[in-house]
Amino acid sequence: MRTETVADQIVAQLIEAGVERIYGIVGDSLNPIVDAVRRSGGSKSGGIDWVHVRHEEAAAFAASAEAQLTGKLAVCAGSCGPGNLHLINGLYDANRSGAPVLAIASHIPSVQIGSSFFQETHPDRLFVECSVYTELISTPEQSPRVVHSALQHAVGKSGVAVITLPGDIADEPIGRPAPAYVRTAAPSLVPAAEDVEKLANAVNAAGTVAIFAGAGVRDARPELLDLAEKLGAPMGHSLRGKEFVQYDNPFDIGMTGLLGYGAAHAGIHDADLLLLIGTDFPYDQFLPDKVRTAQIDSAADKLGRRTSLDLAVHGDAKSTLAALLPLVERKSDRAFLERTLDRHEKLMTKVVGAYTKPVKQRTPIHPEYAASILDDLAADDTIFTADTGMCNVWTARYLNPNGSRRFISSALHGSMANALPHAIGAQVAFPTRQVVSMSGDGGLSMLLGELVTVAMYKLPVKIVVFNNSTLGMVKLEMLVDGIPDFGVDVPATDYAAVAAALGIFSRRIEQPGDLESGIRAALDHDGPALVDIVTDPNALSLPPSITGEQVKGFALAMSRMVMNGGVGEAVQMAKSNLRNVPLPSQFSPRG
Repeated sequence: MRTETVADQIVAQLIEAGVERIYGIVGDSLNPIVDAVRRSGGSKSGGIDWVHVRHEEAAAFAASAEAQLTGKLAVCAGSCGPGNLHLINGLYDANRSGAPVLAIASHIPSVQIGSSFFQETHPDRLFVECSVYTELISTPEQSPRVVHSALQHAVGKSGVAVITLPGDIADEPIGRPAPAYVRTAAPSLVPAAEDVEKLANAVNAAGTVAIFAGAGVRDARPELLDLAEKLGAPMGHSLRGKEFVQYDNPFDIGMTGLLGYGAAHAGIHDADLLLLIGTDFPYDQFLPDKVRTAQIDSAADKLGRRTSLDLAVHGDAKSTLAALLPLVERKSDRAFLERTLDRHEKLMTKVVGAYTKPVKQRTPIHPEYAASILDDLAADDTIFTADTGMCNVWTARYLNPNGSRRFISSALHGSMANALPHAIGAQVAFPTRQVVSMSGDGGLSMLLGELVTVAMYKLPVKIVVFNNSTLGMVKLEMLVDGIPDFGVDVPATDYAAVAAALGIFSRRIEQPGDLESGIRAALDHDGPALVDIVTDPNALSLPPSITGEQVKGFALAMSRMVMNGGVGEAVQMAKSNLRNVPLPSQFSPRG
């Protein structure tokens, strides 16, 4: 009769916690865990599946997406040394996104720790900054409680927990029984009544109020809309708040920041009082410094760390708004709301709309037009994943939420190459749901090997590649700083041919007239599909409120290009972008 090992016990603890799969790459120090997974029989038999990716970074990204979408614990693993080191970037993304993820970092033999052994690192030290819990398992007796604590930390604190497990310890007989895993429902964080009363007094005293909301309002949408209606408050949102705030919202005025659009910037700068609700929007240069500001957040450490506050309420959005609503008076004057909504409509029609309407026959294809076609054709419950950079811009501006669609990005960590591995995790967790990866060619090429994972498992992920052969967001950053773009070019690559070589259905689209049929064919295909769209490398995201300094930098960089002989590039960039630069009278004096 086989003796139950520490690895068997850990896998049993994961099964009890509801885990169905582990993303990772096998390796010698990890073999006891992998073998225990094999013997569990797979998820269809009540056990755990092993999802074999090509790079451990992708394993962590996939687990991050699964955890964010399901709200449940997801698991990834890496073998000793280089194997688990590769997890770190995806784990940063998971931890900053509030995703409950457990990472198993296997380790060299315990008797060799501290001797500069082959592949020796110290995972229990390395992962401290990107986790809410990390611990080394030194004995079989210690293991069950450490694993239990890791599970509780990951779920309870919505973050990453890391267990470091030497391979020899994993293969030893169990030392003691494991504690039972007990599930609890999500709690509410009710604010102090005196803080809510102070906020209500400030709201009632303000002539005009604007709201800027983030992902923290996900459970408070009805209360949020009730508050906006009562106050006549225009409402902007962050990228992570988009899917919870934008749709069916008569008060929506878009986003601010480099990814932004619409009247959000003007709305939050022109109000007497700004309410920041469930957001940790990091770009203080886009937040007003001369507007009275209040913040509501369930995390006390986020209060006032982005901009100076006049009032703060520590509580979750739903509980706080429920307590606040009976205390605030309805504002009868709707002039500020109507003026801001009118400005938003004009900006959406004349500026954001300008990207898509006149470019239907222009080549190279304008990425904005491609994104708008994708939005029209995608299913009502599509899960979109977007690479950091210009794909985030097109997602923010042209993909519309509806309450059923989901949007996953590396919005806080800002990593390249996240979209495809995020999509893998999403598709594995939701096998019958449409999953679309909006990949930039720079991001896709960084973890290109994960196309093999998609092909291997025949995951029906739809990969839409915005192939402009450049790092577009970096190019923009250089230009607004007055620096000619340099080192941002990506080799022109036929990603459709690469996908076809792997047996993935593919289309390469170079003409805008082929966009609808090509994207539709991919979305309708029963299996993995890739659409390689050759887009304009000079189409850049321009900030929603352009300052004189930004225009000066853009013009300076263009001048330097001309002087250095790049006349053609400068002319093409002007043709692609300057149609959307607001006239000088539209510059915001406050940036």
